[in-house]
Amino acid sequence: MSAGSGDARRARIVEALAAASGPLSGTALAEACGVSRQVVVQDVALLRERGEKIVSTNRGYVLLSDEPAPPRRLFKCRHTAEQAADELTCVVDLGGRVEDVFVNHRVYGVVSSSLGVGSRRDVEHFVAELASGVSSPLLEVTSGYHFHHVSAASEEILDEVGRALAARGYLAELTDYEAATFA
Repeated sequence: MSAGSGDARRARIVEALAAASGPLSGTALAEACGVSRQVVVQDVALLRERGEKIVSTNRGYVLLSDEPAPPRRLFKCRHTAEQAADELTCVVDLGGRVEDVFVNHRVYGVVSSSLGVGSRRDVEHFVAELASGVSSPLLEVTSGYHFHHVSAASEEILDEVGRALAARGYLAELTDYEAATFA
């Protein structure tokens, strides 16, 4: 595809995101379209202005569909950084998708990051990124306490995720304030 055909390139980006089973990186989209990653970033901004529901995750871009959102639940967890892979694997093995992670810091307020972790492969990638030493997990600034929004195909799966996290000792009790504010 020629770099000069902006409308066609943006249509290709939307098609690629719609067909993808997970996030697509800006680099991958740029290679597919024969342009720089910066051009893709600009195209995504234009697509968003036109109403496309494109979100950024730590793994790349995702196109949100108009289908009803799957059930989603807030979990408050506490564990060490070394246990993060086990926590995430526990969720995805049961059919859950860890949408985000956030902490509620007394000084900084809410600090969050989109995750989009829905498979063991996603877990491995996330853990490898943390192991690179460039960043540390958010839970380290709040004595291990952190929150996840988890989505799944059914409420029953979310119930099972909650039970499994509790059985591992990772589940912390949500306060009424947290449930009302962050859910």
